[in-house]
Amino acid sequence: MTVNGKIPAADLGRSLSHEHVLVDFIGAKETGYHRWDRKEVIEIVLPHLMDAKRLGYRSLFECTPAFLGRDPRLLKELSAASGLHLVTNTGYYGARQNKFIPEEAFDATVDELAEKWIEEFRSGIEDTRIKPGFIKIAVDRGDQLSSFHEKLVRAACRTHLATGLTIASHTGPTNAAFAQASILQEEGVAPEAFIWVHATRASPENQIKAANMGLWISIDNQRENAALLKANAERLAKLKEAGLLSRVLVSQDAGWYSPGEPGGGGFVPYTLVENALLPLLREAGFEDADIEQLLVKNPAEAYGIRIRQP
Repeated sequence: MTVNGKIPAADLGRSLSHEHVLVDFIGAKETGYHRWDRKEVIEIVLPHLMDAKRLGYRSLFECTPAFLGRDPRLLKELSAASGLHLVTNTGYYGARQNKFIPEEAFDATVDELAEKWIEEFRSGIEDTRIKPGFIKIAVDRGDQLSSFHEKLVRAACRTHLATGLTIASHTGPTNAAFAQASILQEEGVAPEAFIWVHATRASPENQIKAANMGLWISIDNQRENAALLKANAERLAKLKEAGLLSRVLVSQDAGWYSPGEPGGGGFVPYTLVENALLPLLREAGFEDADIEQLLVKNPAEAYGIRIRQP
């Protein structure tokens, strides 16, 4: 489900599965469309999208949730200008101690949260008629989930069962990923419906364990940092050696325009996977079929809309 409506998953082509166009870190109470000028954002972001397009990418999943800078109208304009498929989301971001959670969500029940997200998929976000293509939630790092973050995960599960939208959860390299997997099981959702976002720095053992369970492993932190890129390539090589490339997503977590900063702040380009990571993977023996698996087949499989149950 793109900002322009449904497309066959096979039409996604080469995809960046976890990126950002705009992120507003001011907090749920202060954020809003008044915080940025769409024309200015487009002027800054569009060249970066065009760079990705020139490298052969056709789709980008924009992972900024509501109350953190989600702007479906902006994404629709950027999609029209770039010719790229852009995908937005529903859900709430609980990490950073709930700074980006709207006040009314704290007293809402699991089903009330889920119904709000389901309604966005049925009718569109606000009055835009633009529908989300996945569920984005976030939990704080740690071995245990707070009661509120458990509520977010359960609401995401029930939204998935009603819509078929995949759950992408900002988690980080912690056992919170396995705590969420347990909730999926309790709610009757298959692990294949869940993306462990920012699994990049998790131990290879935990990445392999989670992938064997059926979770999607998102290696999505790429920067112009030789040590980080080398470590990412090594982790991907270990997942390949374990026969688990079909459970892996690769992206950058790049961008983004930051409201309130001059010129939108320092924008990280969407080109590091192609220009920096893939050469390292090829040196490690990855072939064209492996790259296609990571960047074409897996995003289409991960984000395809269908209900996944055990």
